[in-house]
Amino acid sequence: MDANEHEHVIEVTDLRRVYGGGFEAVRGIGFSVRRGEIFALLGTNGAGKTSTVELLEGLAAPTGGRIRVLGHDPYTERAAVRPRTGVMLQEGGFPSELTVAETARMWAGCVSGARPEAEVLELVGLQAKARTRVKQLSGGQRRRLDLALALLGSPEVLFLDEPTTGLDAEGRRDTWELVSALRDSGTTVLLTTHYLEEADNLADRLAIMHEGRIAATGTPDEVTASRPSRISFELPEGYFPGDLPPLGELGVSGHEVDGRLVRLRTHDLQRAATGLLLWAERAGVRLRRLDVRSASLEEAFLGIAKEAAADPAAGTTTKEYAA
Repeated sequence: MDANEHEHVIEVTDLRRVYGGGFEAVRGIGFSVRRGEIFALLGTNGAGKTSTVELLEGLAAPTGGRIRVLGHDPYTERAAVRPRTGVMLQEGGFPSELTVAETARMWAGCVSGARPEAEVLELVGLQAKARTRVKQLSGGQRRRLDLALALLGSPEVLFLDEPTTGLDAEGRRDTWELVSALRDSGTTVLLTTHYLEEADNLADRLAIMHEGRIAATGTPDEVTASRPSRISFELPEGYFPGDLPPLGELGVSGHEVDGRLVRLRTHDLQRAATGLLLWAERAGVRLRRLDVRSASLEEAFLGIAKEAAADPAAGTTTKEYAA
């Protein structure tokens, strides 16, 4: 194993997956995940996230390209990879009549070096439900059980497909804390999620998929910084847009006027906001309805997806944001 393979526990090169009938769900993507990193795959429904994760988990062979997980092909060398990985699918299928503890005990029998069932149930907050039958669990509690079973083998690499679907706000936060703690202890985590706040809070790096391709990749801050920040305010009485200081000198890249409401877009928020406030101070006016905010990951996600949809050819080139 060379130094690069030691650093990157997941490596994907020109990965493709074509289903029967010729539908190409994954169209030549590439990325890598470092040891002890949380990497998030984002995308709208049908973007190819789950198809990609299934290939990484070794559940199917890729149509083309190369995958290495812990230095091995997860499909052809499954015996070398599976004992070192944990998998949480979008939806688990457990015998409904078994209790939570019985389900964990049954699953532990299929895992090499399984940790005690009580330990993993406590990790996910299900210790009080140990004697409850699976059919009596709520949807969120079943997701917690899915996660508990994925952790039984103390995996080096953990695959989480929509891990907090069905959880309430408290359960989602608890899961975030657990996943972060796993990362801090050295576990590499690859997750898919529809919750952009989840990716923003958890991910060290992320990739945004659209129609089987990766449209952008980088840290959450890097991807977000690719979108303009916004300043909006109401023009003071007796003032018009032409009375504002030259917007180009403030670093404003675009603006809109809706009645007396002005909206500015900028990639240099501090410069634009400072210039605008200094102008207002000198003019002795008050800017009502003033709202100054950086772009959010949601805005970046929606903007990148919209651009990729408008120009499909652009999807063949990944935008990488690096510090």
